[in-house]
Amino acid sequence: MRIGIVCPYSWDVPGGVQFHIRDLAEHLLRGGHEVSVLAPADDDTPLPPFVVSAGRAVPVPYNGSVARLNFGFLSAARVRRWLHDGDFDVIHIHEPTSPSLGLLACWAAQGPIVATFHTSNPRSRAMIAAYPILQPALEKISARIAVSEYARRTLVEHLGGDAVVIPNGVDVGFFAGAEPKPEWQGGTIGFIGRIDEPRKGLPVLMRALPRILAERPGTRLLVAGRGDEQEAVAGLPPEMRGRVEFLGMVSDEDKARLLRSVDVYVAPNTGGESFGIILVEAMSAGAPVLASDLDAFAQVLDRGAAGELFANEDADALAGAALRLLGDPERRKELSERGSRHVRRFDWSTVGADILAVYETVTDGAASVATDERTGLWARLKPSPSGD
Repeated sequence: MRIGIVCPYSWDVPGGVQFHIRDLAEHLLRGGHEVSVLAPADDDTPLPPFVVSAGRAVPVPYNGSVARLNFGFLSAARVRRWLHDGDFDVIHIHEPTSPSLGLLACWAAQGPIVATFHTSNPRSRAMIAAYPILQPALEKISARIAVSEYARRTLVEHLGGDAVVIPNGVDVGFFAGAEPKPEWQGGTIGFIGRIDEPRKGLPVLMRALPRILAERPGTRLLVAGRGDEQEAVAGLPPEMRGRVEFLGMVSDEDKARLLRSVDVYVAPNTGGESFGIILVEAMSAGAPVLASDLDAFAQVLDRGAAGELFANEDADALAGAALRLLGDPERRKELSERGSRHVRRFDWSTVGADILAVYETVTDGAASVATDERTGLWARLKPSPSGD
């Protein structure tokens, strides 16, 4: 099958949607399919062979974050050329309502279109206001996927229609097989995310840290991600700042090793999350997970059975839960084992098969329609027995 996938966000700025698309493409390629991904990217960015650049992106505030998007006449021309050259059996567009390549591709594409909705935003005034513009494009979509029930709910409430829920996928074996790093072990808490993006919740974790260090002074916080490190620790007492180790941007291999090494992985995100791929990665690596009680996180963690939850934005609740876990190896082992079992449903062997089934459904439907149209055309052109 020839599959074209449209990524709305800049390929060179890591994010959950980009990782999902990359892993999906690699899974489909391993299955023998032809795959091309169209994504915004700077001209000097090294790209995998299956990614085609649609040009540089620009930063735009979006869903409580800053997304790097690509939109305009030049982008539209590149989208049309990519569609023409690819001659795809199915187009898979991610975030078709964002002002980026997804919407442009939805306008330009012909044939079966599958759309995946990642955003969870129950009060999106922008989406409501833009509905008249989006409607003609959305009507061309053959099948809709939402990565969670909360993304599906956002879609239904703002745009109507419905979607099948297929979660983000993870290569569980990659994380489970990573080697722990000795220097990252021993009384460590892990955090991975953009340091200077408030909704990722690092400020909440920093407010909890003094109480954690007061009771367990040997604890270290390992932070992986880009951002202003000095600003991140500015609120800590000077004597505690050395207990925070900033690792900067880490490779996929080091991310897996970090998650395999820490005693507790903390996800203190404050909102705007529709799924929580980092939770799945942490569980795949066997890390005991402590997360804010966002609806999407609670769903991923099986309502607290596969990881512990604390009240969102409550630094004291976070500190108390972290201290209990750090002091209870048996509870950490229990969470690790439960998470490892629970996470199998998110492996690409399952998620990829579900997405491929959607592709096959829409392409089979398109083939049936095309056959019906050809049959009808032949009936109209075929001479009648009477010669009329």
